[in-house]
Parts: sequence; structure tokens; C-alpha cells
Amino acid sequence: MIISFTSNLHPQTLRSLSVISHHPIPSFWGNRETMSSLSRELVFLILQFLDEEKFKETVHRLEQESGFYFNIRYFEEMVTNGEWDEVEKYLSGFTKVDDNRYSMKIFFEIRKQKYLEALDKKDRAKAVEILLKDLKAFSAFNEDLFKEITQLLTLENFRDNEQLSKYGDTKSARGIMLGELKKLIEANPLFRDKLNFPTLKNSRLRTLINQSLNWQHQLCKNPKPNPDIKTLFVDHSCGQSQPNGARAPSPVNSPLLSAVQKPAGFPPLGAHGPFQPAPATLPPSLAGWMANPPTVSHPSASAGPLGFNPPSNSAILKRPRTPPTNNPAVDYQTADSEHVLKRTRAFGISDEVNHLPVNILPVGYSGQSHHGQSSYSSDDLPKTVVMTLNQGSVVKSMDFHPVQQILLLVGTSIGDIMIWELGSREKLAHKNFKVWDLSAFSMPSQAALTSDYTAPISRVTWSPDGTLFGVAYSKYVVQIYSYHGGDDLRNHLEIEAHAGSVNDLAFSYPNKQLCFVTCGEDRLIKVWDAVTGAKQYTFAGHEAPVYSVCPHFKENVQFIFSTATDGKIKAWLYDNMGSRVDYDAPGHSSTAMAYTADGTRLFSCGTNKEGESYLVEWNESEGAVKRTYNGLGKRCVGVVQFDTTKNRFLAVGDEFLVKFWDMDSVNLLTTFDAEGGLPASACIRFNKEGILLAVSTNDNGVKILANPDGIRLLRTMESRSFDSSRIASASVVKTSAMTTFGAANPSAGPSIMDRVATMPSMIAKNGDNRSLVDVKPRVGDESMEKSRIWKLTEITEPSQCRSLRLPDTTTSSTMRVSRLIYTNSGLAILVLAANAVHKLWKWQRNDRNSTGKATANVVPQLWQPTSGILMTNVTSDTNPEEAVPCFALSKNDSYVMSASGGKISLFNMMTFKTMTTFMPPPPAATFLAFHPQDNNIIAIGMEDSSIQIYNVRIDEVKTKLKGHNKRITGLAFSNVLNVLVSSGADSQLCVWSTEGWEKQTSKNLQIPPGRVAAPVVDTRVQFHNDQTQLLAVHETQIAIYEAPKLERLKQWVPPETNGLITHATYSCDSQSIYVSFEDGSVGILTVSTLRLRCRISSTSYLPTNPSSRVYPLVIAAHPTEANQFALGLTDGGVIVLEPLESEGKWGTSPPLENGAGPSGLTGGATSTTDQSQR
Repeated sequence: MIISFTSNLHPQTLRSLSVISHHPIPSFWGNRETMSSLSRELVFLILQFLDEEKFKETVHRLEQESGFYFNIRYFEEMVTNGEWDEVEKYLSGFTKVDDNRYSMKIFFEIRKQKYLEALDKKDRAKAVEILLKDLKAFSAFNEDLFKEITQLLTLENFRDNEQLSKYGDTKSARGIMLGELKKLIEANPLFRDKLNFPTLKNSRLRTLINQSLNWQHQLCKNPKPNPDIKTLFVDHSCGQSQPNGARAPSPVNSPLLSAVQKPAGFPPLGAHGPFQPAPATLPPSLAGWMANPPTVSHPSASAGPLGFNPPSNSAILKRPRTPPTNNPAVDYQTADSEHVLKRTRAFGISDEVNHLPVNILPVGYSGQSHHGQSSYSSDDLPKTVVMTLNQGSVVKSMDFHPVQQILLLVGTSIGDIMIWELGSREKLAHKNFKVWDLSAFSMPSQAALTSDYTAPISRVTWSPDGTLFGVAYSKYVVQIYSYHGGDDLRNHLEIEAHAGSVNDLAFSYPNKQLCFVTCGEDRLIKVWDAVTGAKQYTFAGHEAPVYSVCPHFKENVQFIFSTATDGKIKAWLYDNMGSRVDYDAPGHSSTAMAYTADGTRLFSCGTNKEGESYLVEWNESEGAVKRTYNGLGKRCVGVVQFDTTKNRFLAVGDEFLVKFWDMDSVNLLTTFDAEGGLPASACIRFNKEGILLAVSTNDNGVKILANPDGIRLLRTMESRSFDSSRIASASVVKTSAMTTFGAANPSAGPSIMDRVATMPSMIAKNGDNRSLVDVKPRVGDESMEKSRIWKLTEITEPSQCRSLRLPDTTTSSTMRVSRLIYTNSGLAILVLAANAVHKLWKWQRNDRNSTGKATANVVPQLWQPTSGILMTNVTSDTNPEEAVPCFALSKNDSYVMSASGGKISLFNMMTFKTMTTFMPPPPAATFLAFHPQDNNIIAIGMEDSSIQIYNVRIDEVKTKLKGHNKRITGLAFSNVLNVLVSSGADSQLCVWSTEGWEKQTSKNLQIPPGRVAAPVVDTRVQFHNDQTQLLAVHETQIAIYEAPKLERLKQWVPPETNGLITHATYSCDSQSIYVSFEDGSVGILTVSTLRLRCRISSTSYLPTNPSSRVYPLVIAAHPTEANQFALGLTDGGVIVLEPLESEGKWGTSPPLENGAGPSGLTGGATSTTDQSQR
């Protein structure tokens, strides 16, 4: 019997919900922390209820008084209507004028606009009132600005003021101001976690009440079939004379019985007994999708209890299969954090925008800088057509190489596959459709394939490391090729994958084993070993052909989304227990699903049989559509294709155009036609960085579009032949872990390419009947020939490279550079000198430097704010030059955390002002690192060998880590492995879990034979872009480890003639390592082989002076220019170095040598490879 309560509720009755049965139960409101969390959630439920009941004024009053949810739509409406008093009243529930600079700026902008509107209406009396009552409060902070505002009263038209000359009408001015207010609100720490309404099912409060009544009814001694519920003021009970048959007050409410021990929970109710043990734990994202299991069992589903579903009362309270559409009156987004935010905080760090100077103009602020997700604008989209490549037949699928981003793989409608090198516009490889070994196929397939000379391609895709790629054909076949650079393309696997068409193919990495997933017309999904071709799993359950697959992982759980042509979406784990999800795609469309590159957001795009297309974002925690994007057209045939880039933009080929959306806005951002010639539903594909876009054309071609960064990349590559050594090296080096699929397990056996070499001969392709055994000697001969030709690039003269010494006229210009870093935007260089003073050089955007990024071609400005203040660290009583300096830059370049033996200082990078200082010594901080997901969490390495995990926002040390014996000299986070790696002056590495902060493993660096390390020596650590391989820098060696087990993969020991290593860093693409030495030289290593390819002598960038010994102490790599780095010198100088434009890179990679073990290097260095430290 289901009880449904439908009458109106009064908000004051809601507290009675804490008692939901007659039995004594644990009070969830007793603990203060739990109570505050539940109270906050109850407010959200009340807000939803009031909104559904149309109590609009009450809704906004509660939003303001609780301070839990800032309704940005309501705020926009008031600002647009000029309801200034209501605007300030609403804001007062969340912040006050003097809370922080963001709040001050918000109130100033509002009052300034109110003042300008009064002036525009010639209402001088009102303007004077606003000036004295509202704006005078700001005079204490900026008296000059207040005087300038006051002088506007003397002008007939305030637009005569030069700064206000562009002020338009009232409507446009409010719109511009509103945009700025929204940025300020998003950046203000006091609004953190208050801008998004939790995602709730419709009428969630009513649902809880119904559940409560059902619990009470289940516990009645003599339950009636149709109970009469008349009130919520008392508990329900059948068979009583009181309303609802009310009993005496529940003992749970009785203060006399509050100390009585309470049972652990409810007794079992019918079939809803204790939950079955779960064989695995699902991430919340997938668990949300799996909350509603399908009502129809599929053949592949296990008959036993799945155990994966979260606790559910589905038998008591049925939930809808299709996620409901939320009420548009409230912007329900993803759920907020569950704790109650304090109204006031010590301070917090914004992830979005910098502190902005107060500006009288209601327009965009000069000097404003956005980074991270918000750093991209539509101007960064690739829109310039730079080339067209002729394919000869209709393009069906494309994919850019994951490492060499100017390599494009193309598959066509007749089964041709091509690899293009875009820098030279050269077609490196071209293969026609041909079955390699027809006898391996079933008889029906042999009969069909014998007469077929072509087969349309459904999908081409690279493996995560780019050493393999897969081709799915519309007829039975999947072929996997191994790619060794250039035109070296080898048959690897051929599989009869499905009966009929193979519709999609994707690589995945379950159980740390590279696999590929296919789906087909036979309604099946299959998982195959990418090395042996062995079938691992078959998933059955779709009732129509499977259209696409989307493998992914979250929180260490690997799963696959699949979609079918009937619009059904299912999800599978790598087991034999059937699908966990059964949802309908919007419009029952044939849809494809894709995650953003960072794996945090899920999108789907497809077209149904009626030609209607849908592009949506999913709320994974609920399995519901979060937002539907507008602007797609209707088509007669075909399915619309889409792609994502920069974790910010969506692109679709539609209506002979390429259409773009900002992921956070449902309205179309922009469109362009790529100079015409596009089909109705173009095939599109971005490269990894989003700077190149490939688009198919009507005339069997591909247009390559680029943004300014893409154009520069292609121009750089045009002047030199394609260097395939990087890709070739990947085929013999141990397979690296993939960022997208988790860490590779080095103990799992031979690498993919090692195992490829042992496979039997394969049948000919394109008339080439050489086996793999036949091919190997040829490659060996080429390698030996290259070995004779290749030689180390030596740069000894200034004319052989581009170098720039940054200008410095300050009194500290001769103080040695202790720390050096590029800003994340690449527009500036920040230095910390030995005297505890910071210096910042900024490059300006001009005709010679259109991007404004750091370059050796243009001299930057040593920047200081107009106040003239310096960012100077607090020092201790000891000599600051003897202190261990350290700093860390926030990911949006707004703040720098720094220390020079004294307190840690937090500086504003825009104003150089000290925001706060904390943690006085002893012990002193020796290394700082921001948490990659939260700017307010920092790891602080200490002089006493401990590591403190510190929350800046609440000024609290969360935990202290102990495992080293000497001071901490390096810290590095991995947001893929969820670990923190530390290094110390004890030459030890430690790995800590960022979830529980327990130590996972530790390892001492192995000092090379014949070398003696100093008793206290700095050891640095840095993660590769894949977030699994770890660079360890020691004065005696460069080593690469695989985290989290810290197995050493490679080691490089420099010749003793170079002196000790002073510092080293990865290039921004993690393809090179820049190493500085005590003799002033710089070595450049190729990461894949850890071999020296270029050596730069100090004579190429320093003036000859035998009496002075100057050398680099620190080295930093540009964040986006892979061949640019900067040196911080002992004499206080900072040098930016780049290769000559005619060269474009630092030397060429040495060829791979046959055989294993150490290999001698030109210049006397030795390389120890593949000698794992166990």
C-alpha cells in the first residue's frame, strides 16, 4: 500500500520530519556538524517546495536570510530592472561592503551605476543624495576616485569625461555592468558553493514525507488498506480515534528518554532487509545512473543480487525511469558541498579571476586576466583555414595523434586509411581495404568479403600512447595497426569482430591492460586484448544495433557506456553481470557520448529517425540531462557528429557549418562555414590542445583550421622534415601509463610492442607480403645507418640560438636567483631572489609579439604596481641568503605563496600587496605546492622534515606527514593517481595518498657508482604530463620513476666534467628534459630514451669573463612553448633561451640502438636504462 500526501504544507511543520516512525531511532539531528549539514539541506528542500508552490517572494526572502543559495537569475532580473534597493538588500544576506575587495567592487559598481543613471536623467538632487549616502563610503579607500566622481556633477553631460565617453544608454550599461558583477560574484570566496542549487528530483520534500508516512504505516499493528491521512502534526497510526490515530509522543522526542540507548536502525521491512554485500564500489557518478535498474532482465544479467545499486526504497516509492526536467525557475545545477559555509572567513583564494582595480568605467577592465577554464574565449577557437587535404573518397572518421599533434589519421567510405603530417602536408602512409588473412574468418564472412573490394570505415582511433591505431569497418572486420613513425605502418591484429557492421571502436585500459572495445549491428559489445586479440568480454542486452561505445573510468572503477540505434543507453562494468543502466537518449536518438579531456563532464550528441538532433550534458550523479543545447537543425539523413575541446567548448558539424557552444551556456556561441564546401553533417575532430580542427568537405577532402597557436605550430614544422623518432621510440620503450585510462602496471608482463615483435607472420597487405620478421632487419639497418650519421648538437656561439637577458635596474639585480617560474599563462616570469624580494617581468602584446607570451625576441618590462611596493618575504633573524627559499603560484596566476626562512606570505600578483602571513618558524617552510583541485589547500614541506597539509581558507593544518629524515626539498601532486610525492635532502622519495594522507611507499635514490652525494642535497620531483611517470632530479643524476610504486624506469648520469646538476625540469609537452650544470652548460635530454641530444655551452648566452664564475641555479620551462626555457643565474640574471627560428627545436633525437642495456653517449655521459630499482 503506497501512501501519497498531496495537500499543501506549511513550512513550519517540516521539523516534524525528523521523527518518522513510532520506534526509537537514532537522531540524525543530534550531532552539531550533522545537524548543520541536514539543516542546510532542509532549507534547499523548502526552497524547492516554495518555488513549486509559487511563493516567489518567500523563496527569495529565504535565500537571502539563510545565505545558502544565491539565485543569480533573480539577481540578474533585479539589476536589469534597476531595482537597486532590492539588489543591495538581497546581497546583504551574503556579504557586506567591507568583507573583501570583491564585495567592495560589487557594491561600488552598483552604486556607481545608480549615480550615473541619476546624472543621465538630470536628477542632480538624487545624484547628490547617492553620492553622499552611498558612494562616500568608498572615499576612505580611494579618495582620488571619489573626487573624480564628485566632479561629474559639474558636467552638463558626464560623457564629456574621457573615461565615460563610451557610456551608452541605460539598458546597455546595465548589461555590461551585470557581466562584470557576475564575474566578481563567481570569484568572491564568500559566494563559493552558493551559486549552484543541488540537483533534486521534483517535489523531493513531498517524496520524503510520503516515505515517512509509509514507514509509519508499515509499523502499524493493524494497518488499514486505505489509511486516512488528515494531518502531519502528529504521527500516523491506524485504528485510533485521534487524527491519524495518533499515539503518545514518540520516545525519540522525549527529553527524559534522550539518554536511552537507541537501536541501530529500522527492522527489516518485507523484502527490504539488510542490503546485500556489494562485489565492488561504484563511483557516485555511475551509481547515480544505476539507481534505477531496468525492469526487464537481459540475458547477460546475473540472476543474483547485483549489490551495486545504492540503498533504495523502490518497492515502496517508485521513481520515474526517465529523469524529470527540473523547474526552470530555479537554476538547479550540481550538488554543492555538504557543509555549511561560514558567512565570514579568514580569507580564500579565487580560482577564476584576479583582484580587479576599482575602475570608473562600466566596461571591461584592462589588465584583467583569466586562466584555467575561463582563460579561453571564442577567439581561441580554430577558425582560419590553413590547408585542404584531398582524400579521394568521402571522409568517415578522423583522429589526431595523441603525442604528435600534427599527425592526422583519416578513414574513408571505401576503406582507405591515411596518415597525414600537417607541417609538410605530406601523406606519410596510405592503405587500401584488404583482408589480411581471409582463411581466419567464418565461412559466411569469407563469402561476403571475397566479392567486396571496399568496405566503408566506421571509426579510426589511436591508442592512448599513439603506438597503435584501430580501424572498424562496416563489414565484420576490425584491424589494428602498429605505428613506428614516418611511413612505417605494420599489421598487428585482424579480428572478425561482429556479424554485420562494426559500428564503433575505442581503446580502454581495464585492469591495467590495454584493450579495445567494439560494438556492432549484432547488438553486442565486445572487449578484446589489444596485444593478443583474445576476446575478454561480450556484453548482450541491447535490443537494436549498438551505435557507439564510450569507455571511461572514475574513482578507480572502469566502465563502458553504450548507445543503440533505438536510443537506449546502457552501462557495463568489466564483468559478466549485465548492464547497470537502462536510459533513453534524448529524442530516442542514435547518439554518441564523450567526456571532456579532464574526465569531469559527460556529453552526448545524436540524431533520431525524424531527423531531430540533440546535444546535451548529463548529470552523472543522477543519470539525468543537466542541460540541452539550442541551435541544432533538422536533417533528412545522417547522424550529427560532435567533439569537445579545452574542457570548455563543444563543436558540431551541422547545416553545412561548424557550430560552437560554450559548455556552460545552452545558446549557440558562434558558427563558421570554413570558407564553404562543407557537407550537411561534417565530420570534425580537434587535436589534443584544441589548436587545430579537421573538418570533412563535400569534395572528399579535409580542411584543417587553426587558431594563432596552431598557425605558429604549423609554420614551425613547415621548415623542417618530420621527426618520427619520437613516435618510433615509443614502440620500444616500456609502454607508458595513459592519462585517460589509469596507470600501466610494469609487472604485468612485456610491453605491447615487445609482444608484437614475437607474433607470427601476418598475411600481406597492399601486395607487401613481408612478415614482421622480414621487416625487422630493415629497421635495424636503418637504425645503424642513422647512428653513423647522427651526432650531438653542440651550441657554443650566441649566433647558434636566441637568448635574452631580462632587464633589471633594481638594487637587488646582483642577488642570486633562488627560485624561478613562468606564470601559467606564459605571459610573464616570476623570480624570487636570495634577498627575499620577488621580481616580475611581463611581455606586452604588440606588433612584434601578437600573443603577448614570453619570447626571446622581445624585451619584457620589469613590472611594478603604481604604488611602487615590492613583494618581499618576511625573513628570520638569520641571514636571508642562508635560508631555503620557496614559492608556489596559484593556477590562475592571481596569488603567489612564498617564504624565505620566515613566515609564509600570500601576495596578490596584481597589486603586490601582502594578503596575509602565517606559520612563523621554527620550523621554516622549505617547499610549497598548491593542491591541483583546490587552491585553498597547500602542501608545505618543512625544515624539520615534516609535511603539513594546510587549509588556507580556514587557517588550519589538516594533517602532518612524517617520513623523511631531513628537510623537504620537493613536492608534486598527481591528480590521476591521487597521490603526493615528496623528496627530501635525505635523497629519499615518499608517496602519500591524498585521500587519507597515509604513506604508500618510499625509496632512496640510488647514487651512481663512483659518485658521492653531499650529506644534505636538494632532490626535486616533477610529474610527467601523463601524471604517472615521475622525474627525480639529484645533483648526481636524472631518474624517471613510475608512481605510485616508485619503480625506476631510467637513469641518466652526466659526465663529471660538467660538474654537478643544479636543476632540471620537463618541457611543457614532457618530451624533453632541460638540465642545468655547475659549469654553466645546459643539457637537453629526450624523455623517451633519456639520452642527451643537445648541449648548450655558457659561452652561447653569457659574455666571456674569466674572472667570474656564473652558472644557472634554477631552470624553468615555458608552459606552452615546448622549446623555450629560462635560467636563473648566480649573478642575479635571468636568461630566456630559444632555438633559432630556422631550426625550430633543440637538436634531433639520437636514434634507437639495437640491443639492451647501457649505451654510450657523445660527450662522455652514460645512460643506465631499464635497470629497475626493486
